[in-house]
Amino acid sequence: MRAVVQTVARASVTVDDEVVGAIENGLLVLLGVTHTDTGETAQTMARKVRELRILDGERSAVDTGAPILVVSQFTLYGDARKGRRPSWTAAAPAEVAEPLVTAVVDALRDRGAKVETGRFRAHMLVESVNVGPQTLLLDL
Repeated sequence: MRAVVQTVARASVTVDDEVVGAIENGLLVLLGVTHTDTGETAQTMARKVRELRILDGERSAVDTGAPILVVSQFTLYGDARKGRRPSWTAAAPAEVAEPLVTAVVDALRDRGAKVETGRFRAHMLVESVNVGPQTLLLDL
C-alpha cells in the first residue's frame, strides 16, 4: 500500500458536479493498493496516517483532531521506467483495491478520525490548497 499524505488548508472531491467529500485544516491522503496488500496492511496504513507527525508543531491528526480526506489513487503504482506510457500492472484491480481502501477508511474512523472520501471508480476532480507545502510518501 502506498499513500501520498499532504497537509491542506482545504481539500475536496467532486464527482459529476457534486462535492462528495471535503475537509478543512487536515490531511489529504491519496491511497494506492497493490496485489500483496491485506487487511493487516490497511490497519497499519490507517495507524501511520492518523499518528503521522506532519502537522504544525510536529503534531498528528490524533493530537489535533484534524480531518482526513482519503482518495483512492491507483496511479501511485504507475511505472514509467520504460518509455513514456506508464504500466499499471503493480496496481491491484478494483475488485481487490476497493475493499482495502474501505478498510483503511473504516480503521481511521474506528480510531476516532473524521474521514471524508472520494468515490471509487468515478472520474474525480480533486482540489487542494496545500499548507507548507508538506507532503510525505508512505510506502508499506
